[in-house]
Amino acid sequence: MNVLYEEAGGYKVGAVLTDQTTSLHVEAPHGKRTKIKASAVVLRFDEPLGTFMERAQEAAAVIDVDFLWQCCSGGEFTFDALAREYFGRLPLALESAAILLTLHAAPMYFYKRGRGRYQAAPADSLKAALASIEKKRLQAEQKDRYVAEIVAGRLPEAFEPLISKLLYAPDKNSLEWKALESACASLKLTPQRVFAHCGALASAHDYHLNRFAFEHFPQGTGWAEVAPVAVPAELSVASVRAFSIDDASTTEIDDAFSVTELANGNLRIGIHIAAPGLGLTLGSPHDELARARLSTVYFPGQKITMLPDAVIDAYTLAAGREPPALSLYAEVAADGSIVSEETRVERVVIAANLRHHELDGVFTSEALAAGNIAHEYGRELKQLWQFAQQLQAGRGNPDAGGNQRAEYSFHVEGEHVDIVLRERGTPVDSVVSELMIYANARWGAQLAEAGIGAIYRVQGGGVARLTSVPGPHEGLRVAQYAWSSSPLRRYVDLVNQRQLIALASGAPAPFQSGDERLLAAVRDFELAYDAYGEFQRNMERYWCLRWIEQEKLSVLEATVIRDNLVRFDRLPLVLRVLSLSNAAPGSAVRIAVSRIDPWELTLHGELDSIVTVS
Repeated sequence: MNVLYEEAGGYKVGAVLTDQTTSLHVEAPHGKRTKIKASAVVLRFDEPLGTFMERAQEAAAVIDVDFLWQCCSGGEFTFDALAREYFGRLPLALESAAILLTLHAAPMYFYKRGRGRYQAAPADSLKAALASIEKKRLQAEQKDRYVAEIVAGRLPEAFEPLISKLLYAPDKNSLEWKALESACASLKLTPQRVFAHCGALASAHDYHLNRFAFEHFPQGTGWAEVAPVAVPAELSVASVRAFSIDDASTTEIDDAFSVTELANGNLRIGIHIAAPGLGLTLGSPHDELARARLSTVYFPGQKITMLPDAVIDAYTLAAGREPPALSLYAEVAADGSIVSEETRVERVVIAANLRHHELDGVFTSEALAAGNIAHEYGRELKQLWQFAQQLQAGRGNPDAGGNQRAEYSFHVEGEHVDIVLRERGTPVDSVVSELMIYANARWGAQLAEAGIGAIYRVQGGGVARLTSVPGPHEGLRVAQYAWSSSPLRRYVDLVNQRQLIALASGAPAPFQSGDERLLAAVRDFELAYDAYGEFQRNMERYWCLRWIEQEKLSVLEATVIRDNLVRFDRLPLVLRVLSLSNAAPGSAVRIAVSRIDPWELTLHGELDSIVTVS
């Protein structure tokens, strides 16, 4: 006696060795002996065991599943009863087994209701299941076509609107992602390199830029049509000749300076800040645009402005114009002491926009020592520098000592980059930084003294943060510091400027202390500012790697920071060199470049030699 029994979701056959009513000992065709429950047996037969299952499967293969389904009624049935119906007679054991195997292999057609018992699927359910199978078949064929196109270097048309999503936030259940994943495995490339292989991604630069835009500017980095912004015309014009000092690429000119010699021998020094706060009222469409972006994004060769070009153009302190400004005037005595201060809302004549590259060769320490700056504004520049020295000394000269970290300027044209060390502590640098610190500290003090809500930048224990409560900035050594000097570029400055305009004009301030909207602006700005800063650092790292490739450098000089961490000498780039050990901080080393990957922003290097030991 042989049996067909169910085990682990499948069917097996065996010869009965012993039958103990509730259980049986059986021997499989290959000789393995097993104890099974009697309830697992679905068919007993006397036909030869050896090839029974193979012949049953062959018989099942020729059964028309659809016709078998049509032979069934709506209720439950046993497989042997269906076999009698199908064959029109008492079936052979082999035929019953073939029917059972057919039912078991077609779960869409037949629902299992128990051991050897089934029920035909309802017509609607079967239709839906078959449609699903057909859909999967068609999708599999489509996926294969997509993969073939990608491997051949052609981007399927359906992928074009999905490039950013597939790269940065893929739906891993989508057909396109599965095809891309298969193509990546076939080509042994990452998704970004596969898109580059297909000509859909121009460069690693675009890959990083597009990721940032996808995450932080989902509506795009451009601007929709923007309504004209209001520029107040009724303001009085200050009787000063102001000039700005900026980099050559600066279009958002926020600040300018003026020097007026008074009859009493004192100087009246003016710090003039562009005043978009006059036209971009809280809650206005233009304010909402600025509130959404929160800051201009800077990175080598490009920038994404906080405000539309039309708004910037209306308020930037461009030469030859009389734009509105928030001005802080300080009357300075001959000994450098400040006699009086005044904040005014006015129009200012901008006589010139001076650029760093024009001043670097003439506004120098040597020229100051000689007492002659060969420039149209040489006299004013010297007077501003002297005032800046007094301001710095008044703060305790915190920047003295020469331990400032090097800064670099990136000049990008197409795929070519120049990285230039920017000297810090120059007269130009001192004038601009000291006067901005002075303005932000004094305006912060005015807002704090008046009890008007504002956003302050405080620093303690080496950690800087924004807060709506005035507090000291230990690094700058000022009692309070409220960013107010860049309202065209930072939303915090625009918020503070509106508060200052209200204070200067005697109007109600848009925000009161503790206003939840003020706190929300702080939270949102810090998140955005950190993300923008991280992106800028990543893009600077990208251009550093490109510069190494461009210059075809295989060995770079560096200085040990600590352990196996080094800083390259003429690049703003830090690298961990695992092969470096036992070199003291400050040691000069040479690092051999082994691999550069601008897609992953990685640089691998090994120690070439130790030049000097600190």
